[in-house]
Amino acid sequence: MFKKLFGSSEPKKAKVEKVLPWQALNDVSQLEVIAEKSKTKTQIIFKHSTRCGISSMVMKQFVADYDVDSNADLYYLDLLSYRDVSNEVGYKFQVMHQSPQLLVLNNGVVVANASHGEINEIDLLKFL
Repeated sequence: MFKKLFGSSEPKKAKVEKVLPWQALNDVSQLEVIAEKSKTKTQIIFKHSTRCGISSMVMKQFVADYDVDSNADLYYLDLLSYRDVSNEVGYKFQVMHQSPQLLVLNNGVVVANASHGEINEIDLLKFL
């Protein structure tokens, strides 16, 4: 009971935060490379709005749940800083802009995309 009230003298364990192998998506020219790479390896793009609480919440949940190994390349797009890239993603891959948004590419085309809470419902293993 005293430990609950006054705390323990034992040192607290530091919380280890999971880090994903993000690749920055910050130039329109990368989209052609991503499309080409998707012919041999699944490519995943996470479009994130850094000023949106919902986007941050979905991002944290995505990171916590992500368990795909090196069978996919993972790209992070800060759509506020790189709005031109975000717009081109929509044009090139024929998807309507959403934020946050996850796109899964295979063979040069988007095979799955979702926004908001639906992002964390995508079974990425189906696309590897």
